[in-house]
Amino acid sequence: MKVILLDDVTKVGRRGEVRDVSDGYARNFLIPKKLALSATAGNLKNLEHIKRQQDAKADRVKADAESLRAKIEALVYEERRQASEEGKLFGSVTSQDIADFLGTRGVPMDRKRITLDEPIKALGEHSVSMRLHPDVVAQLRVNVVRE
Repeated sequence: MKVILLDDVTKVGRRGEVRDVSDGYARNFLIPKKLALSATAGNLKNLEHIKRQQDAKADRVKADAESLRAKIEALVYEERRQASEEGKLFGSVTSQDIADFLGTRGVPMDRKRITLDEPIKALGEHSVSMRLHPDVVAQLRVNVVRE
């Protein structure tokens, strides 16, 4: 089945391309998730219009991510935790703690978008990155101090 991709799909193609995929993949995954349109004569005729619409939507989403990045990078998360004499925390600061902090500041963030290799277990200032968009990554400063 020939489809017009409305968004970048891994291992299939980029937005705006016409690709041949299996019928089941198109019917059960790509089309219901609005990642593709069937390549009918009418849709192929309107391909340029569809590309312009998708580009405008992608630009809006990226601009929203950029403004969200500016809002996040202006924040500093200060967490007070009990710690040993060497500076190791009793417990840790996790991505869920960071997501909750951002939620209280009016920035909804899924904890899965927060890139934290391992939980923060030491006092001091740390930088945590968040993937807001494939092209936009925000850095949040996390300052862990002794309680």
